[in-house]
Amino acid sequence: MSRPASALAGIALVTVAVACFATLDTTTKWTSASVPLLMALWVRYLFQASVTTAAMLPLRGMALLRTAHPRFQCLRGVLLLTSSLLSFLSLKHMPVGEFTAIVMITPLVITLVAALLGDRVSALRWMLVVGGFVGTLIIIRPGGDTFRWATLLPLGLVATNAWFQVLTSRLAKTEDPFTMHFYTGWIGTVVASIAVPFFWVPIHDWRLWGGMLLMGLMATVGHFLLILAYARTPAATLTPFLYGQIGFAMLGGWLVFSHVPDQWATLGILLVAVCGAAGAWLTVRESRISVQPAES
Repeated sequence: MSRPASALAGIALVTVAVACFATLDTTTKWTSASVPLLMALWVRYLFQASVTTAAMLPLRGMALLRTAHPRFQCLRGVLLLTSSLLSFLSLKHMPVGEFTAIVMITPLVITLVAALLGDRVSALRWMLVVGGFVGTLIIIRPGGDTFRWATLLPLGLVATNAWFQVLTSRLAKTEDPFTMHFYTGWIGTVVASIAVPFFWVPIHDWRLWGGMLLMGLMATVGHFLLILAYARTPAATLTPFLYGQIGFAMLGGWLVFSHVPDQWATLGILLVAVCGAAGAWLTVRESRISVQPAES
């Protein structure tokens, strides 16, 4: 496949993936109104782990289980499970669009993590980080009439997700992405299985079971499409298109809950999206400069 065609394929895959994630979040908010969070979380992870195993084990055999870093695989699985739990709690109390916009400052937070790990961060990137946090504050509006302590939950999600992404980028250099996906699903399932008996309640509405299965399906398909996208196209090229999830989330919130963000929330969402997309563009620009041959 030629490079332009490969890039277009990667962009198309990412676009469908973020639509899946927005559907996951919208369904999570609808389901969590009637189903205990840990029960829904367990169903979502069991579905992902089972489908991943059924699809990949016949193709990869026991090589699917082979990893050089089992402790980091466990840590990665726990981080993602924690992120998922915080996501479920946040969506129970927040509109989908505003929640998604706050979560999308994760790439900007990764810039902070990179600085803490000793990487050099340019002044422009620091400006974008500040702009993203300002947009988040506009959405949350501490002290405002719409502020509730539950609106701070996505910030915890951003922190755990940032460390998850950093660990993923380090493991991806030596580990099979499908092996990482396999361990993430089963670690989340095992940990959730320990807690779910204490929260289990009978569910007699088939629509709620359908909602939980749809959550698992959207998570599984979304993550699988991301793996395919990153296998075809550089991450720097794809990152700007991840912000399309905000638009899909706002559409889902409007269709299912008839919610439209107010003017201040819309301003904050736009600021987060612009700063995040600009940071992604800067990454693309820096990567192109770094591969140019030095002048003799």
